[in-house]
Amino acid sequence: MAEEEPTPKANHEAQTKLIEEKAKKSSESTAMTSDSKSSGGSRRLICSVILILLLLAGITTLIVWLVYRPHKPRFTVVGAAIYELNTTAQSVMTTTMQFTIVTRNPNKRVSIFYDRLSAYVSYRNQAITPAVMLPDLFHDKKSTVALAPVLGGGGVAVPVSLEVVNGLVMDEAYGVVGLRLVLMGRLRWKAGAIRSAKYRVIVKCDVLVGFKKGLLGQVPLLGSPGCDVAV
Repeated sequence: MAEEEPTPKANHEAQTKLIEEKAKKSSESTAMTSDSKSSGGSRRLICSVILILLLLAGITTLIVWLVYRPHKPRFTVVGAAIYELNTTAQSVMTTTMQFTIVTRNPNKRVSIFYDRLSAYVSYRNQAITPAVMLPDLFHDKKSTVALAPVLGGGGVAVPVSLEVVNGLVMDEAYGVVGLRLVLMGRLRWKAGAIRSAKYRVIVKCDVLVGFKKGLLGQVPLLGSPGCDVAV
């Protein structure tokens, strides 16, 4: 029995259905492409905004640094006193000293805060006094502050090398003793509402004092250049 051939109407419906399916697939593909382009454009926009913000922050930081660029403080020893300087053959010594230090903040727009300050005296790169904690210090703009810490004292014995003992005996006989005052701590700068991070500061002051054994009290400064300040 012969098969019936599709009618023209059936062919038309089949073609119409095929065209609709192709159109639907094309529409879905176009929508996916559009969504992908939109997503990519959003990512590029976000990256551009972040880059612009980072650039503006960098420029702002640079401008603030150029305007408020802080300079290191300056330290100078202007006075010294030796109340005790005893050494023994067992290479220990007891010492009581006092130094007057003047520190200058050279900044016009920046204040300085110090904390965890300590000080000690060394001779030939060896500590001859224990480290003494100093009070926190605020240094206003273009201001000068004087410190006069007493170092050593209390009969505390500090172990030293034979080189220190012999060197002090020779220097005392000659009448000139070279000492180093060391201050350590942390500082931060403040400009308006802006405060910097805390930085470690080390101050080394090399001084020559006129001192002979048995002569106690104020001693003349024979040489006191500006201190070295490392931040």
